[in-house]
Amino acid sequence: MIPNKYAPMLFSLLLSGMMSLLVSGISTMRISGLEAGFFAMWIGAWLTAWLVAFPIAMVVAPLARQVVRGMTAKQ
Repeated sequence: MIPNKYAPMLFSLLLSGMMSLLVSGISTMRISGLEAGFFAMWIGAWLTAWLVAFPIAMVVAPLARQVVRGMTAKQ
C-alpha cells in the first residue's frame, strides 16, 4: 500500500492522466477524425499533454482546494 503522505501526488497523477487522456482524445478526433493512425496520434498527444498536466495539477490543486474551502459553508 502507498503511504498516505503521497496521496496528493497520487491524486494529481491520476486526475491529470485521466483528464488529459479524455481531452487529447476528443481534440485529436476533432482534428483528424477516426482515420488510420488515430490511436498513435492520440497516444502521442496524450503523453505530451500529461507531461504538462501533471506538474500543473500538483501546483494548482492546493489553490483549487483553498478556493473551494472559501466558497463552501463550514459545518
